[in-house]
Amino acid sequence: MSEINIGSRVRFLSEVGGGTVVGFQKGNIVLVEDEDGFQIPTLMSEVVVVDTEQKSSAPAPAPKQETKLTPTPKPTPKPSVVEERDGAEKLNVILAFVPVSIKELSKTKFECYLVNDCNYHIHYTYFSASNAAWLLRSQGVIEPNTKVFIEEIEYSMLDDIEKVGVQLIAYKQGKPFQLKPAISVSLRIDLTKFYKLHTFRESLFFDEPTLEYDIVRDDQPIRPLVVSAQELKKAMYEKEEEDRPKVQPAREKKADRNAPIEVDLHAHELLETTAGMSAGDIKEYQLGVFRNTMNEHLKEKGRRIVFIHGKGDGILRNAIITELKRHYKSCTYQDASFQQYGFGATMVIIH
Repeated sequence: MSEINIGSRVRFLSEVGGGTVVGFQKGNIVLVEDEDGFQIPTLMSEVVVVDTEQKSSAPAPAPKQETKLTPTPKPTPKPSVVEERDGAEKLNVILAFVPVSIKELSKTKFECYLVNDCNYHIHYTYFSASNAAWLLRSQGVIEPNTKVFIEEIEYSMLDDIEKVGVQLIAYKQGKPFQLKPAISVSLRIDLTKFYKLHTFRESLFFDEPTLEYDIVRDDQPIRPLVVSAQELKKAMYEKEEEDRPKVQPAREKKADRNAPIEVDLHAHELLETTAGMSAGDIKEYQLGVFRNTMNEHLKEKGRRIVFIHGKGDGILRNAIITELKRHYKSCTYQDASFQQYGFGATMVIIH
């Protein structure tokens, strides 16, 4: 039997026809090109050489790229096994905003996440209001008990998310599940919270302080209260009627003008949380409350104001006294009643 080379003329043993050998494949397969230009993969044992066309000067042509005549379909991958949590069968989805730099709230960027705190896959769309329409910002699938990054928002672009919407469809893969209704929620984001350090709180889902909005809580969509001006006015009047006693005294008892005003400067009384704040940040906030109180009552001669600062190491008390000496020289001060406040309060008298 003649050796089979590229360019050999061969015919098929088991069927009519033949052609020219143009290439080889693994497994003793030759590519035979017929008169119409089709390449037919064939076992070497199924062809026989009838004529060999050797090209004297030109090099043998390179084999043409293999063409798959009948591609094998890929098997459908099995759904991944999800580790479920006990007691997480109700939908709980949260929209979260995380400052990139908590100490630079006046200029930092904010990362936006959707948190899926349940055993369901969640297909979501996230969009914001744009004039009279909506603008899609993100869409995808969140796996159970995970969070997904949505977008990074520049400080100067916060106005773009004043009103946002979220639509959710919940399901499970590879196992039966209780059908949940599709959810569509719109939220009005309070942008003033992005400027206040104490509104960013500790979170179960993030290491950094976070501003979070519930989208769904225990299967119940969170629907913002949207009230027209007329409805609000009506509700206020109704509230006044409810609060007004049926029988009122002819003369109201006046408040004691000489009673001192008490201002508690303890951090836990002024701030919802001190997460991410340094001792200096907290002290400056407390002094800001002190200054605002003093300025508000500065024209009320004889007014007494008790600032409760606690004993501690005396840092806040000394800072208050320094403020009084520098900016409120006409006012006098003294330790407040020990019987009422112990060592932790200073009384200021406006003159």
